[in-house]
Amino acid sequence: MKLKKLANSQHSLLRRFAAAAGLAFLMPVTASLYYAGSLADAYSVRPGESLHISAALPITAVRTGETVSTAHTGSGHDAASLRLFGVFPIKTVGVQPAEEIMLIPSGEPFGVRMLMDGCMVVGFGEVAGAAGHCCPALEAGLQEGDIIREADHMPVSSSGDLRDAASGGEPLLLTVCRDGKTSEVTLTPVWSVTDAAYQTGLWVRDSAAGIGTLTFYDPSDGSFAGLGHPICDPDTGCRIPLGSGEADHVTISGAVKGSPGVPGQLQGYFPADAPLGTLSGNAGCGIFGIADAVPELPAVPMALKQEVTLGDAAVLTTVSGTEPVLYSAKITALDFHDDARNMVIEITDERLLEQTGGIVQGMSGSPILQDGRLVGAVTHVFVSDPVKGYGIFAETMAAEGSLR
Repeated sequence: MKLKKLANSQHSLLRRFAAAAGLAFLMPVTASLYYAGSLADAYSVRPGESLHISAALPITAVRTGETVSTAHTGSGHDAASLRLFGVFPIKTVGVQPAEEIMLIPSGEPFGVRMLMDGCMVVGFGEVAGAAGHCCPALEAGLQEGDIIREADHMPVSSSGDLRDAASGGEPLLLTVCRDGKTSEVTLTPVWSVTDAAYQTGLWVRDSAAGIGTLTFYDPSDGSFAGLGHPICDPDTGCRIPLGSGEADHVTISGAVKGSPGVPGQLQGYFPADAPLGTLSGNAGCGIFGIADAVPELPAVPMALKQEVTLGDAAVLTTVSGTEPVLYSAKITALDFHDDARNMVIEITDERLLEQTGGIVQGMSGSPILQDGRLVGAVTHVFVSDPVKGYGIFAETMAAEGSLR
C-alpha cells in the first residue's frame, strides 16, 4: 500500500513538473506571438543609436545583415530580428536611419478654407421630367463620394461649372475619380418641368471650412501640420481632395462642455485679416501647409514611435482666446499598426476637465508632449467617455508632411 501511495505521489509530482515546464515554454511563445502582432513592422533609428523597444518584457533587436521591404519602409532598408529575452524570435523588422528632427509645438487654434480639386458628389435628387420622375446622375452610375474632375474634357472646379455644362441638355462626358481610380461616365441631363431648366439630379460640394488645432511648425522649412486626421465631407465621410486653400488664425470664444454620449466643441471666429499660411495637403494624418511666418518659439525633439511610453504626458491646447496652455494627461495604450489611432490619451488635469469635460471637437491636432519631446497629437474623442481619446504619433505626421 505504501509503495502504491509513493508511486502515485511520484506520478503527481511528475505531472506537476510537466505542467510547469509546459507553462514555462508556453508563456514566452504566447508573448512572442502577441508582440509580433502589436509591434510595428518598421522603425527609424538615429545615427549612432541602436533600436530599443520599450515593452513590459525585454526585447532585443539584432541586425541580420539583410534588407527588407515593407509597406512602410519601401525596399533596401536594413533588417533586424526582434527577440524576446534575446532568445525567442518575434519577427523581422525594417530599420532605416533618421536624423534628429526639431519641431515647434503649437497648440494654437487655426481655421482652414478649402477649394476642392473638382466637385464631390454628396447626394442625389429626382428630376420631374416630361416622362415622370428620374435621376440622371444615378442612371449614369455615379455614387456618393465620387469626385467629378472634368465635364467634356473641361476642368470642373465648382458646382456652377457643372450647371453651365448641363445647361444645353447635351450628354456630358464626365471624368470621375472613385477610390483613387479614374473613369469616364456619360450623363444626360433631363428637362425639369418644374424648374424650366436642364437638371442632372446631382448634389455636389466644391469647398469646405473648419476649425482645429495646429500641431507643430517645422523651422527647417517653414511648414506646419495640424488636426492629425483629414478633413472629410460631412455627408459622405470621404476625404476632401484639396485643390487650393488657406489657413487662418482663429480666436476661441468659448467651449461647449462634453459629457458621456454628447461630445463638446470649441467655438471660435476668424479675426479680420489674420492669415496663417497656404495649404499644401489634406492627408490621412492631417492638414499640411507653408506658414507665412514661423513663430520664434523653442523647438523640441520629435520622438520616434518606439520612444513613446505609457504613463504621464501633457497636452498643449487652447480653450480660450489664442494662447495655448499645457495640461496634464496620461498615455494609457499604444498601437503601432493603426495608421492614425496610435495611442489612447486620458486627460487628468482638473482645469481642463472643469472647462471642457475632457477632449472636445476642435482640439484635434493638440500636441502631446512627454519627457520634453513631441510624441503626437490628439485626433479623436471617445464619445462615450470624453475624458479619453485617440492620438497619432508625431513621427507619422512628420513623415507625411515631408511628402507634401
